[in-house]
Amino acid sequence: MVPARLLDLTRLVSRLGKGPLTGVDRVEYAYLSHLLTLDQPLFGLIRTNLGFLLLNRVGLDQLPALVRGETPLRQPDLLGLLSHGKDPIRARAEATLRRLAIARAPHPLLQRLLRRHLPVGSSYLNTGHANLTDRSLSAVHKAGLRITVLIHDTIPLDLPQYCRAGTAMDFQRKLAAVSHHADLVIHTTQDARAKTDAHLARLGRCPTGLVAKLGVPIPQPDDSEPPHAPYFVTLGTIEPRKNHALLLDVWEKLPAPKPMLYILGSRGWENHAVFARLDSLRPDAGITELHGLTDGAVAALLAGATAFLFPSHAEGFGIPPIEAAALGIPVISSDLPVIHELLADYAVYLDPSDVYSWLETITALAKTPKAKHGQKRRIDPPTWADHFKAVLNLA
Repeated sequence: MVPARLLDLTRLVSRLGKGPLTGVDRVEYAYLSHLLTLDQPLFGLIRTNLGFLLLNRVGLDQLPALVRGETPLRQPDLLGLLSHGKDPIRARAEATLRRLAIARAPHPLLQRLLRRHLPVGSSYLNTGHANLTDRSLSAVHKAGLRITVLIHDTIPLDLPQYCRAGTAMDFQRKLAAVSHHADLVIHTTQDARAKTDAHLARLGRCPTGLVAKLGVPIPQPDDSEPPHAPYFVTLGTIEPRKNHALLLDVWEKLPAPKPMLYILGSRGWENHAVFARLDSLRPDAGITELHGLTDGAVAALLAGATAFLFPSHAEGFGIPPIEAAALGIPVISSDLPVIHELLADYAVYLDPSDVYSWLETITALAKTPKAKHGQKRRIDPPTWADHFKAVLNLA
């Protein structure tokens, strides 16, 4: 057993006060929640503009309530105002975190900070892709810690056209640092491992790898009453990779009366054409865009849907279709190897560029009374218990 664990929480705390967590944020939150249940020394590392903060278990115990919005953030302190004057929420978050920290250090003194507070042989866990730099990982390694990194996907390198400008180069640097310094790399699927290992080998070294599927809790619908008319749901950030444009094309071609399409998710980046189409929808378009819903409200809409639609061009894992399948809702998905690995023959697989195959499938489902196509068998989603059993035996 390792003498202590150090969880990098930089990604998670960057979301404090900023609404629902994204998929990667939820993974970091799951790690925090689970590690807090273990009877073992636990620390958290957070990078700010001014340096690193180190929290012990006392401080970490207060983080979940902050993440859930149950505990208010403090008013910004002078350091926060100086470093985040144009981002008051971030300034308040860092003021709160500084009060919880047991120690802090400027960026060049990370190694000294860790040597002073953590025993040699401790385990550093990074699940959010933050601080994957040569300088940071070198400091962690020189402080005597074993480095474990979870790589969610390599989409920025495989399909850079679906990412922000500069993302591919930044991710290449991160993966190079992982190649040079990591002791263990966690992969979420065999498909993701094959792609990641190929890049790591190209960058010089492929660390030991472990496949551990992410846990997907079965969604718990709240008391919301879903619509009675047939409707479809898609869920995810509205970004080019998620291919909302295909669904907009399909709904333009559907005859009236159109079933409703609920687009659940916040608007992302580099997707101005889709945003313009959403903003100009006619009242009879049959499309409603919703964001900021609670998990329970999302689950209620999923549970009543005719089908879940997932036309994504690429995925590292794919939590939403697993959630739909766990509720017994039909899933229409892009023909992606990773979704085949996760859902096997549960889903209907279509070409994400073939509008007419999607149109035909959706039209057929919309015309079939729900009592007839009903719920499919439910899948048993992967669990966090199994994930942590695999990971923490090695990390």
